Amino acid sequence: MLNQTVDVKAWIDNRPVTRYQWLILGLCFLIVLFDGFDVAVMGFIAPSLMQEWGLSRAAFGPVMSAGMVGLAIGALTAGPYADRFGRKRVLVFAVTGFSLLSLGCAFARNPYELATLRLLIGIALGAALPNTTTLLSEYLPERNRSLLITLMFTGFNLGSGAGGLLAAWLIPLHGWQSVLMAGGILPLLLLPGLWFLLPESARFLAARNAPASQIAKVLNRLGGTFDANTCFTVAEPKAQHKAPVRMLFSERYRLGTLALWMTYFMGLLVIYLTMGWLPTLLRDSGLSIERAATLTGLFQIGGTVGAIVVGWIMDRRNPNGVIATSYALGGTFILLLGALSLESNVLAVGVIAAGFFMSGAQTGLNAFAPNYYPTDFRATGVSWMLGIGRFGAIFGSLIGGVILSLGLGLPTLFTLLGLPAFIAALAILANGQARRRANQTLIAQ
Repeated sequence: MLNQTVDVKAWIDNRPVTRYQWLILGLCFLIVLFDGFDVAVMGFIAPSLMQEWGLSRAAFGPVMSAGMVGLAIGALTAGPYADRFGRKRVLVFAVTGFSLLSLGCAFARNPYELATLRLLIGIALGAALPNTTTLLSEYLPERNRSLLITLMFTGFNLGSGAGGLLAAWLIPLHGWQSVLMAGGILPLLLLPGLWFLLPESARFLAARNAPASQIAKVLNRLGGTFDANTCFTVAEPKAQHKAPVRMLFSERYRLGTLALWMTYFMGLLVIYLTMGWLPTLLRDSGLSIERAATLTGLFQIGGTVGAIVVGWIMDRRNPNGVIATSYALGGTFILLLGALSLESNVLAVGVIAAGFFMSGAQTGLNAFAPNYYPTDFRATGVSWMLGIGRFGAIFGSLIGGVILSLGLGLPTLFTLLGLPAFIAALAILANGQARRRANQTLIAQ
């Protein structure tokens, strides 16, 4: 191995997935699981908390929205730090932050304190999610990267669902505070594993000219036999500016960056409009509360399965085309919901299909984005896509009530719900054009 030159990405791509890579996937999965738990937890404890504090829905609104604003802030700020100091450091800091702050929420005395803490938790959560994506993507071979990243993202749905079960068990016994304490203690228990078992990205280390012995130590856990005399490289273009954000708008990446932002924004707009307001829409149209809630839950179930299937197909076909097709089919099934009878059993199939394709495309986009950017500013590119997209979620949550108040018929309402999905499909196709241009000058990406 003396004087050997090794391209880290190519070496990982040409090897089978090892136990150590599965361990990295498992640790990232747990981070995303706790992320999903904490994002959804306020919805589970809200009824008990509002009753105890005597709050109206309007008074509790800032508490619910503070976390979402924090998610956007965290995503926009974390990426540049991860590209400067490393993915692992930012991840450990973020997990520590939302764990301790969640414990602090259990001792909040009024909605103002709780809203402030939820804002800070959102910032920490917003920093965690894009960095799990970036770190994991840099340790997976390209042939099955999309599938394994989408598999990691199923932890988010699992964490959200587990939060509801845990809340149903704990609140009657110990009150709403116990749910928040569980949301803080459990990720704290994960911290030793993150610190000792989760490695820094080998591609990041090579791009930053870290000591060869440090990179060799990591890659040897993946089956390598390297030593301090090995020369590790990443065959990618170097950032022209010290500020990674500026590179997102360089000539080579500008169009693709804007296309990714538009795609993610529109995708989250549809998902949050649907998940947030579909129960109300169905209930106002004459369905029972129980059936409305069940149908909305089917959207989430379909999305979990769709994420894995779309990821699997992305590894075998053009990912731009796969994601665009999935968005377009998701929009089509949302349109079809407006033409179906609310009493028809086919309605449940339509909801599952809409969730399958919409959430499948959205999760697939998380797996797709890291491949568009080189190592020097990959975390920034991914985190800014997620951060800008969060504004789509915020916008969707805000305008849903306005749309429902217009008194429109069901076909028109579902048309408005599905239209952004087609815009997302067109945007990701535009990214494909930009990607082809960028790849003309990339040696290996």
